[in-house]
Amino acid sequence: MPMLNVGDAAPDFNLATHDGRTVQLSELLGKNVVLWFYPKANTPG
Repeated sequence: MPMLNVGDAAPDFNLATHDGRTVQLSELLGKNVVLWFYPKANTPG
């Protein structure tokens, strides 16, 4: 997959939420989206 440039639209993707649901980026069209990645509790690192 080619790299994105500043201003490019993000490709559609799925991610799991903190409560186990799956959300697809296209479901959030027109909304502000923040991706926040952090390690789960009690994991090394």
